[in-house]
Amino acid sequence: MTTRIFSGIQPTGTLHIGNYFGAIRNWVALQDDYECVYCIVDYHAITIDIDPKVLRAASRNMALDLIACGIDPERAILFVQSAVPEHTELAWIFGCVTSYGDLARMTQFKDKSAGKKFVSAGLFTYPILQAADILLYRADGVPVGEDQVQHLELSRRVARRFNARFGEFFPEPEPIVGKGARIMSLADPTIKMSKSAGDAHYVGVMEEESSIRKKVRSAVTDTGLAAGEEMSPGVATLFEILELATELSGDPSIVAKLHADFEEGKLMYSRLKDVVFENLMAVLRPIQARRAELEASGKVEEILQQGAEKARAIARENIVQVRKLAGLT
Repeated sequence: MTTRIFSGIQPTGTLHIGNYFGAIRNWVALQDDYECVYCIVDYHAITIDIDPKVLRAASRNMALDLIACGIDPERAILFVQSAVPEHTELAWIFGCVTSYGDLARMTQFKDKSAGKKFVSAGLFTYPILQAADILLYRADGVPVGEDQVQHLELSRRVARRFNARFGEFFPEPEPIVGKGARIMSLADPTIKMSKSAGDAHYVGVMEEESSIRKKVRSAVTDTGLAAGEEMSPGVATLFEILELATELSGDPSIVAKLHADFEEGKLMYSRLKDVVFENLMAVLRPIQARRAELEASGKVEEILQQGAEKARAIARENIVQVRKLAGLT
């Protein structure tokens, strides 16, 4: 039975509703049933060129966002990765039991390195550090999305190879697949919602209400309203956001009503967009208010320090055993 889970998130980039509905809301729900370790992975963030001051501020802001979204420091360990240097020590050891071929096959490296003049070696070895993140806490479960399955399988392989070479110690973490959501861009529903695609392609969790309204109202739909027409990707995206939002706040029956209107060919897309906006804001307004309150309190640094102390207590205990097994002092 899975008892401890681990998951991490990069601090760079704006937390958008795709992140929230696809991962963070699942993290929040998992706190009720598991010992949760949640990490802001700033070591991973420096595989790209980023200003140190920007990175430091981004880590703090991500902590504010996560707590506002419902990550409870009393029920989960929340910390910044670089506050626990055992992550990088274990990554070196794991690098010695990971094959070049395993890393060369990782599709994320191929995608992120394509067309670049300078490709960081850290980008290539990124999956090893990711395995160290998970296995340092001997986590036996990891919340994953579709695009993370390959990396988790590598973590399982690393655990298996370490155990075979040095002795049984690490569990092979199992995927925990919640009710995830792969939300597409409102501006181009053929691509996944992402900040990297440009401002028009994501809706930030902490974004100003007027900006969110504008993005929802300008969402790509179609022009056909004939009964029985197949739903376009843009309309499907709006319905998905509405369904997710009403699960958390609002009246889920409105989804069925608007679906019926669509099937009958009488759905006005302006009406759909207004309903999506109101139900989405019913979810986001309380989150934004909690974040403002937490930021004003000035307690986030203390929360992260306490989280790092809890995380490092586990990490130190495990790294001592790893050193012994590997013949290190």
